[in-house]
Amino acid sequence: MSQVWNVGYILRQQANMIPNNKAVIFEDEPVTFKELNERTNQVAHYLMSTGVKKGDRIAVYLQNCHEFIYLFFAAAKIGLIIVPLNLRLVGRELEYQLNNSGSRMLFFHAKFFDNVNKIKDSIQVDKDKYIWLPGRDTDAPPCPDWAVRFHDHFDKFPTTEPALKEQIFMDDPLGIIYTSGVTGAPKGAVVSHSQSYFKILSLYLSAAPGIVFLSQLPLFHSGGLFISLLQCIGRGMTMVLREKFDPVQFCNDIEKYKANVVFALTTMWRLILDSGQLDKIDRSSVIMSIGGGERTPKALLDQLKEKGIKVGVGYGQTENSAMTHLTYEELQLKPASVGKPREWSDMWIEDAEGNRLPPGEIGEIVAIGPKVMSGYWNMPEATAKAIVNGVLHTGDLGYMDAEGYFYIADRAKDMYRSGGENVYPAEIEKVLYDHPRIKHVAIIGVADDKWGETGKAFIESTDGKPISKEEILEFLKDKVSRYKYPSHVEMIEEMPMTATGKIMKVALKQKHGVRLDKVD
Repeated sequence: MSQVWNVGYILRQQANMIPNNKAVIFEDEPVTFKELNERTNQVAHYLMSTGVKKGDRIAVYLQNCHEFIYLFFAAAKIGLIIVPLNLRLVGRELEYQLNNSGSRMLFFHAKFFDNVNKIKDSIQVDKDKYIWLPGRDTDAPPCPDWAVRFHDHFDKFPTTEPALKEQIFMDDPLGIIYTSGVTGAPKGAVVSHSQSYFKILSLYLSAAPGIVFLSQLPLFHSGGLFISLLQCIGRGMTMVLREKFDPVQFCNDIEKYKANVVFALTTMWRLILDSGQLDKIDRSSVIMSIGGGERTPKALLDQLKEKGIKVGVGYGQTENSAMTHLTYEELQLKPASVGKPREWSDMWIEDAEGNRLPPGEIGEIVAIGPKVMSGYWNMPEATAKAIVNGVLHTGDLGYMDAEGYFYIADRAKDMYRSGGENVYPAEIEKVLYDHPRIKHVAIIGVADDKWGETGKAFIESTDGKPISKEEILEFLKDKVSRYKYPSHVEMIEEMPMTATGKIMKVALKQKHGVRLDKVD
């Protein structure tokens, strides 16, 4: 039997050890660890009063806010499973995740009233468990008669630790985090208390109380919830958080709060540079910058370095959190790499038969370790395919070099064969991102009478003006082999993106009439 433990203990212990330290500063409103724990306890008592019990799912359809944090740790303390919902979900997408998770409660901000109202009769949420929060939008609709006002209830409950009717074990599920769905229907990755605890132990530096961590990632995203919030609380740091990302505000917060650690994804860093605000602030407090990924152009990282922001990149998945890391200094020696495996992750490359491949050979990246998800919620077949004898099959193709550094080739589903040769779109996309007029690019394999398949590049330019196929091919000259050149180039006004900056190739294919043969 697994050890009795829950992630809520972490907050309780910090409240005992550093009660008056600032835990979270949300929209310039600070909350100490003592206050955060007490409000979390009130929410936990409130949740228990509604009749939900250990193992029940509660869905959170909220922008970043204090209440999101209370709900996360309250769920942890009483054994509920939290289901953070992507704020871009509407209609059938929202309905799918609520029904797939079997959520009994739904917490939603007033600005999302229309989205919830349209599906409330087709989801399984208990009729008395639609919980309305006003949020910061003063123009949002009032609380409907079929919902309950959150703030009318939770603050009436005691601040003492909740008494548990059932013990919570380390292997019990804590959250269901849905994948982005960039290659098909989203899958709910189940994250346990134990796995979450090891995420805290995987921070990029020896953090300590007093360190200020700045992130504007959405809390519904695993990077916002587990890599940012949970790490901050677990290490006693102060997290500076905003309702949503704004590049100018992000820069100003570096100076205002003397941020020591800053975390932003590649798309965010690009917007931060474009804003020009970095040049107007004092950046001397920053000692660590996190972000990037396998498709982060080196040119972008070099631009940030010129401004004193040395961003380390890495590789990870919702199914296993952060798996590798590469410092900016290492990046100079291994510019195409995503780094070596981090603590609590072991990784290697396998062929289709499950054999380990030597350095230099491309195969599937697989991983083991205590951070690997428990499985996909209500999807036993997908789970059995993803986790084989405890080994996570990432679905990503890559290779490692003789020194143990990993390199991403592409998603297995994105690879195509042209004239008998494997082509990995990510390789060409990464080169094209260094083109000064390309904002976003996605290459997809399409049918071709001569070669079987060839590449089609969808491009969104920085200035809205077209870029010719000839210019694209000239830019690729001497950078990649000719058989990898895309045969077709199509300009589009706006690339379909997830809330965290990933290009949705399925949506791209559907909108532009590309065959979906390879998509699950």
